[in-house]
Amino acid sequence: MNKMSDKVSFNLFSPEVRACPHSTYTAMRSEAPLYRLTTPTGQPLWYVTRYQDVAALLRDKRLVNDVRSALTAEELARLPAPAPSHRFLTNHMLHADPPRHTRLRGLVGKAFSPQRIQKLAPRIEALAEELLDQVAPRGQMDLISDFAFPLPITVICELLAVPAEDRFRFRTWSTLIVSASQMTRDAEVQQVAPELANFAAYLRQIIAARRAAPGEDLLSALIGLQEAGDALSEEELCSMVVLLLVAGHETTVHLIGNSMLTLWQHPQELARLRQDPALIDTALEELLRYDSPVETANRRWAREEIQLHGQTIARGDLVILVLTSANRDEERFAGAATLKLDRTPNEHLAFGLGIHYCLGAPLARLEGRIALRALLRRFPALQPASDPAELKWIRSYFLRGVTSLPVRF
Repeated sequence: MNKMSDKVSFNLFSPEVRACPHSTYTAMRSEAPLYRLTTPTGQPLWYVTRYQDVAALLRDKRLVNDVRSALTAEELARLPAPAPSHRFLTNHMLHADPPRHTRLRGLVGKAFSPQRIQKLAPRIEALAEELLDQVAPRGQMDLISDFAFPLPITVICELLAVPAEDRFRFRTWSTLIVSASQMTRDAEVQQVAPELANFAAYLRQIIAARRAAPGEDLLSALIGLQEAGDALSEEELCSMVVLLLVAGHETTVHLIGNSMLTLWQHPQELARLRQDPALIDTALEELLRYDSPVETANRRWAREEIQLHGQTIARGDLVILVLTSANRDEERFAGAATLKLDRTPNEHLAFGLGIHYCLGAPLARLEGRIALRALLRRFPALQPASDPAELKWIRSYFLRGVTSLPVRF
């Protein structure tokens, strides 16, 4: 049996690797394409880094998104009941398997249609201009907190018809949810549980209000969903809003930030995009490939044994599919380490693949295109105001982006 992952060691969680993981992933693809770790609780954990493997396993029914789908009846009986805060955070389609996933995606997809998203374009364009108008007289801003963060959070809040005076609270809750998803110690979770309970209570209030007086917003549409007598439960509705906040907002924040960082690192490509704004569609796809805001797919568990690269992923083992690594795989993309804004075809995995392909991809692409076009048009001299090497990267193992990005123009 090939024991490649036993012969080499990678410190995947060091600050240096978090800031720039690409050279580490290049080495992993070459030396240990299936790399085994053990979690502090003793859980075997496998990292998969090659494009061909990641793409295949994203579609593989032997991997499941709900750990309960990988357990026997006896193991399920021993499983502790999830805390209310855990169910609040995870009771949505990203953590579900068929047939429940099929049901949830079918219902939500009706409300989250491409037609509904495309109608948002004029509002997103106006919002981008408003945000840039606010900072223009200063000649500088924090690209994350002044632009990349408020743009998508405002869009999500307006989609859900959240009152304007409550939107700052949504920003706070969104940051807390991302932080909570990384917590491994009970003490940490206990500290944030009260605030998560406040968010859950708030959501139940606006759901009750929207049931009583439906509007034209997305939340009203989600509440009114019916298919063969089926509908989303209140818990599913709350968890769906959580998913929209993280998957529909946090990812776009870092798509904008990562894209600008990448363009500054490649001034010739940045100049091409400035000279030819029509390049924006293929440019956005290449920026998604080159430094995706989603580093790894949602974690999965093996429902049965899987043989890969001479090793055995056992039933119940945890599997991490590294999208960022797959998107830089030299075997799949010619000149993978080179940014080519006109790269076609470009079958990157930034939005996943298979039944869990990102439902919010059309919105992320729309916001990304509008945001980058506005930044490049309004501020031709836009450049970082601090050393990129000193930027702090968010504490996350599935999202990739910086906490702050000072710029001047």
